[in-house]
Amino acid sequence: MRYAVVRIRSPRRKDRTQNETFRHLRLTRVNHCTVIPDRPEYKGMIKHVQHSVTWGEIDDYTLSRLLKERSTILDGLTDEVVSEQTKFEGVDEFSKALLKGDAEFSDIDGLENRFKLHPPKGGFKGVKKVYKNGGSLGYRGQDINQLIEKMFGPEVK
Repeated sequence: MRYAVVRIRSPRRKDRTQNETFRHLRLTRVNHCTVIPDRPEYKGMIKHVQHSVTWGEIDDYTLSRLLKERSTILDGLTDEVVSEQTKFEGVDEFSKALLKGDAEFSDIDGLENRFKLHPPKGGFKGVKKVYKNGGSLGYRGQDINQLIEKMFGPEVK
């Protein structure tokens, strides 16, 4: 299982340790997303910056779409690139392997674990409240997939 973490709030008035944590998570700007494994080290980092991020369990469809449409590789990640550089047939199979832990982002040259997203269609519901109280911050479980879908942007159909 992996978590998708999206930065919602800006870096203003954060102390040095929080800024370092954002850099370690690769969340250097607002509306950036990263996908991290379910490990205690990463949970501690999320807890340290929970006032500025939202996170939850990402599903294979959303991860596959992130890889195809928002990856750092020019023109997105394609099935051909995946089959040339890994043992997997395509992006969908690679994303399932990522979620299981059988593959890593570093298996493909130039692929980073950071995705630049647009602000969500309809906006955030409140950047100072936690998700369970009607805001946008904090843990949101499977609902992170709906948020990421809203953040793909206008040019994606």
